[in-house]
Amino acid sequence: MDNIKVISLGGSIIAPDKADAGFLKDFYKEITRYLDKDSSRRLIFVTGGGGPARSYQAAYREIVESADADLQDWIGIMATRLNGQLVKGIFGGLCLNEVVTDPTAPGNFDGRILVAAGWKPGWSTDFDAVVLAEHFGADTVINLSNISKVYSADPKVDPDAVPLDEMSWNELKNLVGDEWTPGKNVPFDPVATKKAAELKLKVITAAGRDIKNLALLLEDKPFEGTVIGPE
Repeated sequence: MDNIKVISLGGSIIAPDKADAGFLKDFYKEITRYLDKDSSRRLIFVTGGGGPARSYQAAYREIVESADADLQDWIGIMATRLNGQLVKGIFGGLCLNEVVTDPTAPGNFDGRILVAAGWKPGWSTDFDAVVLAEHFGADTVINLSNISKVYSADPKVDPDAVPLDEMSWNELKNLVGDEWTPGKNVPFDPVATKKAAELKLKVITAAGRDIKNLALLLEDKPFEGTVIGPE
């Protein structure tokens, strides 16, 4: 039986300003080590847009007085797809399928790794990751970003906010709200949160650049991060 995990790979760690070859090299080594230990292990990566998305969207807004929201979204989506092609290329023969751009019709999963990217305006890559987890029967989504834990509130606003080791889906819903807007700064998209709660998924949020911590997380050993799960 396949052991599938979905990893939402934040654009901020793939390409904070430009593609971070040093991080990607270390990430490649750890992922291949993990896969080599058990032939049943398979991974789905969903790539974010990162620095390229932000810089191209900013350029568009600077030039066009009445910037179109959907077009801004499409610019960001194309950045996620650029990062997806990079990640697919790095993993070579482990990733046999094309980059998935519609999580509701992902097609086959023939290799050890499947890469997906942004879908369409109004849907975040968090939501894509949850939909792919449902489609391929994965029970865990690992959300790798530039934060190590989810806080009880926005620490930039609330000085009493504290990092959490665990939280329920209801607690996360109260934190992130009900509506998604592109660029919204939350640990997990509200629409994805609602669907993940319905599916009773486990979502783990952790610092993506901490490769040693990622190794512990993948092997189900004690790690630094926040586990979000059903009540």
